[in-house]
Amino acid sequence: MIVVRDGTSLISGGLDNWFKRESGEDDGSTLDRQEFAFEEWRLQRLLRVSEFRLPPDFRTKRLGGNVTNTNLTIPFLRFPQWHFCRICSKLHRLPLTARGRIKCDECLSKGKINYLIQVPFVAMCDYGHIQDFPWKEWTHRSDKTGCTGTMRLISTGGASLSAQVVKCDCGKERNLARITEAAPDQQETYLSRNLDSTGTYFLCQGHKPWLGFEEGEPCNRHLRGTLRSASNVYFADVKSAIYIPRGNSSAPSELITLMEQPPLSTFLNLLSGTGIEIKPDHLRGQHTQILQPFSDAEISAAISILLSGKKDSDQDAEESGSQEDREVSIRREEFNVLRSKRGDAELLIRDADITQYKQDVSRHFSKVMLVEKLRETRVLSGFTRVLPENNLTLEQKKALLWRNSPEGNSTWLPAYKVYGEGIFIELDENKLRSWEMKDEVNQRINGLVERYQQRQRERGLRVRLISPRFVLLHTLSHILINQLTFECGYSSAALRERLYVSNNREAPMAGILIYTAAGDSEGTMGGLVRMGKKGYFEPVIKKALDKATWCSTDPVCMEIGEFGGQGPDNCNLAACHNCALVPETACEEFNRFLDRALLVGDIKNPNIGYFKVGRNS
Repeated sequence: MIVVRDGTSLISGGLDNWFKRESGEDDGSTLDRQEFAFEEWRLQRLLRVSEFRLPPDFRTKRLGGNVTNTNLTIPFLRFPQWHFCRICSKLHRLPLTARGRIKCDECLSKGKINYLIQVPFVAMCDYGHIQDFPWKEWTHRSDKTGCTGTMRLISTGGASLSAQVVKCDCGKERNLARITEAAPDQQETYLSRNLDSTGTYFLCQGHKPWLGFEEGEPCNRHLRGTLRSASNVYFADVKSAIYIPRGNSSAPSELITLMEQPPLSTFLNLLSGTGIEIKPDHLRGQHTQILQPFSDAEISAAISILLSGKKDSDQDAEESGSQEDREVSIRREEFNVLRSKRGDAELLIRDADITQYKQDVSRHFSKVMLVEKLRETRVLSGFTRVLPENNLTLEQKKALLWRNSPEGNSTWLPAYKVYGEGIFIELDENKLRSWEMKDEVNQRINGLVERYQQRQRERGLRVRLISPRFVLLHTLSHILINQLTFECGYSSAALRERLYVSNNREAPMAGILIYTAAGDSEGTMGGLVRMGKKGYFEPVIKKALDKATWCSTDPVCMEIGEFGGQGPDNCNLAACHNCALVPETACEEFNRFLDRALLVGDIKNPNIGYFKVGRNS
């Protein structure tokens, strides 16, 4: 939800009405949706869609110019629908499509002009539904009230919810105390349990106002009241991947990249849907100039690579195990590529040669790779409310974005591409394996793991493996991001982490990619890559680890892990805002699973730290 200049709160509309003009605004210009389409073959396979589309930019028709895709907008609807007057306090319900500032009819009848403002409260469930707060039902303590009296929202003074009172002309009234509360497991809410005086649960009715209709659908999850501006009203479910060019000796990666973009990708999609065999002549007949530098043999090989990916997409998705397994597979593909040099147009990697670094770095790390250019694709595949995680499937999350989900070759999701640069580092596997086998290391995180598993079980969510290796790499990533903001001038929100972690003995992973989160099509200015070079990286590591040895809230921060942990779900040990947290946009785990002691040890046991051992050896 957003708030526009006049104070109106709006909710973004579903994908059905993207790339459409409002009725009556057809100016005769061409509508070409394929201008916004692009491909990312690994994410297409993961998310089971045909393509991705950039959000449309707004253009106006110029005199004498031939401009395509003019007057395209992203639809927004008015939500919440309930409004109240600041003067007379009367509650009014307006349609989702109401525009502009609306006057209070009661005040207008008395010759006064006062404008309505939207109520600050809504209700939501953890399956993604959101609806207006049930004002009538709450006030009358029944979901079957037949009262048609006028309701008023009155503030009696004070900052608590109990100071907000809803009154009906029939004499019923009730304050809003505790409407945001829920049981510790987040499953049962005060609103659902206590709305009806008979003890009947008032449950979610499956409303999706962002899709433009007010009817609900079966849901029956518990509802909780919330401020419409609360941070847990919306958590985007974003899937991302670093672009790995496809290609071999028979098909240059430049040709593959060219054929993944319109207009060639559009033409390939059309032909593949017909079932006929696609030959180079088919493409050359329509796009002679674009394909002129390439031979028929190269074009045939490229067609084979692209079509095999489309054909196997659904089959791979079904056979490769759970969604989590498929996401790990994407990380493993990237990990294997980032460990070696590349010279592609959209992925340029140089090996910094770890043997040239000082011993403080070379004995702890096995690789430092300088990623001079990369392309990341970020896709909105759904969203959640209340908590960042729930047990909805991928298809259920995607369905939240659509009123009528597309099928076949028409499936797409909104996405955008980011070009940037980064530093990829990999810990020494032998040294890491020796460290993580120590009993004191595993004992250190036992409490954290138990608290995490307990919370996940209470919420009915899947439990992932949280290992010392994972906590170590995650914490190292955070302290490096915080240090790099001082060294190369980026804000911490401009950097992002990407973790490559696996305890698989046959194919372990222990890598971190720290990269810029924004940039133009040419990438960024090179400041981050420079800090990964010999002579620059060693001081960065040393300063980051030195700062990690002491926090301004120590000894409390370092010792709090023994007394229940801290942070979200108490899933941090020695990590707080003063030492190891970063902006949530930079972190993959919502600032959980962090512990400085695994890096540098603690006062009681300095040898518990991976790097502290290195210093003493």
